[in-house]
Amino acid sequence: MSRDLSALLDRRIEERADLPAISYPTVAHPERAERAADLGFAVLTFAEFGTRVRSYAAAFERIGITKGVKTIVMVKPDPDLFAVIFALFEVGAVPVVVDPGMGVRRMLHCFRSVGAEAFIGIPVAHLVRLAARRTFRSVRVHVTAGRSFWGGHTLLAMRRQTGAAAAEIAHAPDDLLMIAFTTGSTGPAKGVEFTRAGFAASLRVIEQLHGRPTGFVSLTSVPLFGIFDLLQGAHVVLGPVDPVRVSKADPALLADVVTSFEATDGTASPALLGPLGEYLTRTGTRLPSLVRVISMGAPANLDALAGVRAALGESADVFTTYGATEALPLTTLEWSELEETRKHTAEGAGTCVGRPIPESESAVSENEARIRIITISDDEITTWHDDLVLPQGQIGEIVSTGAQVSTAYHRDRAADARNKIDETRPDGTVRRWHRVGDLAWQDESGRLWFCGRSAQRVRTAAGDLFTVQCEQIFNTHPDVYRTALVGVGAPDAQVPVLCFELRTGVAAAEIPRVQRELWSIAREREITRPIKVFGAHPGFPVDIRHNAKIGREELAEWAGKGMTP
Repeated sequence: MSRDLSALLDRRIEERADLPAISYPTVAHPERAERAADLGFAVLTFAEFGTRVRSYAAAFERIGITKGVKTIVMVKPDPDLFAVIFALFEVGAVPVVVDPGMGVRRMLHCFRSVGAEAFIGIPVAHLVRLAARRTFRSVRVHVTAGRSFWGGHTLLAMRRQTGAAAAEIAHAPDDLLMIAFTTGSTGPAKGVEFTRAGFAASLRVIEQLHGRPTGFVSLTSVPLFGIFDLLQGAHVVLGPVDPVRVSKADPALLADVVTSFEATDGTASPALLGPLGEYLTRTGTRLPSLVRVISMGAPANLDALAGVRAALGESADVFTTYGATEALPLTTLEWSELEETRKHTAEGAGTCVGRPIPESESAVSENEARIRIITISDDEITTWHDDLVLPQGQIGEIVSTGAQVSTAYHRDRAADARNKIDETRPDGTVRRWHRVGDLAWQDESGRLWFCGRSAQRVRTAAGDLFTVQCEQIFNTHPDVYRTALVGVGAPDAQVPVLCFELRTGVAAAEIPRVQRELWSIAREREITRPIKVFGAHPGFPVDIRHNAKIGREELAEWAGKGMTP
């Protein structure tokens, strides 16, 4: 049985009323700070946080943001963001959230597709709303987080209002809780529907995976995980991280924040952990208070994680977690085993992303996530049948089903058709599988080895080449920073081209030598022998936020034009 999220938060507020819920920087320009003390941290207790949530919930109800009202939320990652989200959960309204790093044009496309009726945002977000009135023509209520120059309501005024609390609302497990858009890194961004039961299932899995005690201190740079942390009774410390440019965060400052708050936990993307690991290695800085570090959001940087692990105590755990916006989390792997997989990755096995979360033998097993590897296909698959599943050891597409796996995209039947498969079971019920879009194979111990995105595989006349599987072989070259395999030409007749970036300090005059050495590496393995073209690129196009997801489509165009930047 799923727990209702609003009731769970109320319980945490009651249990931990006088204890810190959120600590957050208050300075106007945190990027200028050199130490944690310069950030002017303030703290909100659970009781104070609960008061803010209830004030917003009551005010939202009064102005018409009620059950089922889709509400765009564009608020900075501070206490107001979490209070707004939980207040919307309480009244049954549906937050609509996007990755701010996707750019204004993509965001507008996302918002246009939703048909939201309310808008809560910072002033600059409202300027976008006013400039793109047609996109937001369905919005009838707007609230500003900050000063308003266009009328409407403000969060500050709502906090000061007195009046009756929001009416208690009965929430059903299948009620729509939130719409979160994918990043759109390999196609159009899609609005993923989260139900209350589905979100609660993700929370349950996270609790079971890591077994964190109530009151852990979490350095948080990912708002979604801040929500999970608060529901677990954590003290959330909001790090000085720009959500649009995560990779630009100051690792020395982050390390000082961890030390100052004696943070026990940290959840971050490789874009953050990479520079942090390099800083810890270079300076010998130790972070003994951290007992759990979780890497998520993109393939782990194992060298950087090694630097993080070396700075922690002997009993600390470092995990990588794999999943998707539609299915989080799906697998996990602890550092002691992850380190052992590195040599296999360098030999062409792909990147190990861990074991699927165990299928419980308890009474709720039918609701827990299952993962299978199926035949690679670019076609829609409307009906599940068991012969889709590949034998152990073969590379195919990852599919998953379970309580934490979203079953639908919002108002997007075409995306549902491309990415969902329905299975009619013997008892007549229908179970829906999600096509993750990632390619992998499963070893004898059940671990998944990620080989790349299905949409980005290189389709040659002799067969498919898988990007990540091949790239990790070439990434072992000491003068190469990173590589990207792309295909030039029509599908099933593509020419594979390996694009590469030189490490800092390697002169451009060395490119011919590096190309010859990469050609020699390619000859050593059957899976890389078809690769005969190697192009040096000055700097890969990557997503702004994570600095990790490579714009392979753009690189393919560059390679097709003769590799002239």
